[in-house]
Amino acid sequence: MKASFDIAAATYDQSFTHTLIGKLQRKAVYKSMSSHLLSVKNIFEINCGTGEDALWFASQNLEVLATDVSEKMIAIGKAKNQYQNLTFSTLDITNLSSFHQEKKYDLLFSNFGGLNCLSPEELSLFFETAPIFFKEKGKMALVLMPKNTIWEQFYFLIKGKWSNAFRRKKKIAFANVDGEKVPTYYYNPKEIVHLTRGSFDCIEYKPIGLFIPPSYLEPFFKNKKRFLQFLNLLEMQIRNFSFLSKYADHYIIILQKK
Repeated sequence: MKASFDIAAATYDQSFTHTLIGKLQRKAVYKSMSSHLLSVKNIFEINCGTGEDALWFASQNLEVLATDVSEKMIAIGKAKNQYQNLTFSTLDITNLSSFHQEKKYDLLFSNFGGLNCLSPEELSLFFETAPIFFKEKGKMALVLMPKNTIWEQFYFLIKGKWSNAFRRKKKIAFANVDGEKVPTYYYNPKEIVHLTRGSFDCIEYKPIGLFIPPSYLEPFFKNKKRFLQFLNLLEMQIRNFSFLSKYADHYIIILQKK
């Protein structure tokens, strides 16, 4: 996994972060998190990629530790960083217990499917270990990819790629990350609630990208900005409808330590 994301690091911002779709989906994440950030002073981010979210949190005067398994992703994040309250570090989340941190955090954050790289067994272990990093009643804000994404099913059915239309329902699939095939596991919200029930309460979950399309459709939409803005307006109208989360490209789930 590390090698795949090292290779993807050089073009990740160009292929996702700075795209129209990437910006709209990220804005939707921040909107959904806004009320939960009011009491947050520090954030532990995992799978931070090139640091775009970490930089935004730091600009909001929050103390941030941003981590990723890819040294090249971290190097790009460090090159962007102009904040005293933001630190970058490498971390393999499959070995979370070995990451020694005396500091406790208000919020653990993972954006855009970082945790979808973990198998059910690895994800269960992650959720068992994560509470050691939290303050009392600390929260997790996780953005994951579900199994029933309507955009993806429609796209592949139209292209006649029947086997790909429902790939997210397979036990394991291989997602294309800038040309690299990454083993990927898809989880609907209720599966995450079930996996975390021992240590966390589910506060809420919301769709991210029900009307806003997946990033691989950027070439089609880059010259259709008005249509994309219209889809974004529709997105804003349904963003609080939790039952739609499993049909979106992503969803955000907020969990609180018991």
